[in-house]
Amino acid sequence: MQGTTGASGAAMMANFLPIILIFVIFYFMLIRPQQKKQKDFEKMLSELKKNDEVVTNGGIHGTILNVKDATLTLKIDDNVKVEINKSAIGYVKKSRGGSND
Repeated sequence: MQGTTGASGAAMMANFLPIILIFVIFYFMLIRPQQKKQKDFEKMLSELKKNDEVVTNGGIHGTILNVKDATLTLKIDDNVKVEINKSAIGYVKKSRGGSND
C-alpha cells in the first residue's frame, strides 16, 4: 500500500508540472517585463524637471515650465501654457535640465 501512495503522488506532481511550467513562462515573458516597464516609467516621471521637452500621451509637444507633486505646467507655444497630470507624459524628447546655456 505504501508503494501505491508514493506512485500516485508522483503522478499527481507530473500532472501539475506543465501548469507550473506555463506559469513560469508567463511570468518571465509577460509579467516581469511589464513590471520593469512600469518601474522605468515611474523613474522617468520622478526625474522630470524644468526645461525638459516632453510629448504627452495625446501627442502634444511642450516644454516643462513648472513641476509639482502630481502635475506639471507645459509651455506648448508662445503664451500657451497647460497644466497636466504627470501620468499624461508619454516620453521625454530632450532633457535640458536647468542649465543656463
